[in-house]
Amino acid sequence: MNYNVKSTNVFERQAKRLIKKYASLKQELFQLVQQLKDNPKLGTAIGGECYKIRISVASKGKGNSSGARVITNFVVTDNTVYLLYIYDKSDQETLSDKELKELLKCINI
Repeated sequence: MNYNVKSTNVFERQAKRLIKKYASLKQELFQLVQQLKDNPKLGTAIGGECYKIRISVASKGKGNSSGARVITNFVVTDNTVYLLYIYDKSDQETLSDKELKELLKCINI
């Protein structure tokens, strides 16, 4: 089954900022979207049908552990994966439960 992938405004702003910093990220995000269309539960479950996906950023010159993180939410009823948030692992360690709840408000969950 092919799932829909949509991004929130918050994700778009963060991605734009990071793509300016790491040129290869644009292609890496494209590849991620293609993977999510086939497997909406990609990554590590963090609760509430949300997942954290580790991305290796080639232009950063390091592996997955120091790359970027993408937070997604899979809504079963409309077969849609929402890209909620992206962050650089060197800028932010993790996402708090409070931050996650705020992000989910962007898609009215």
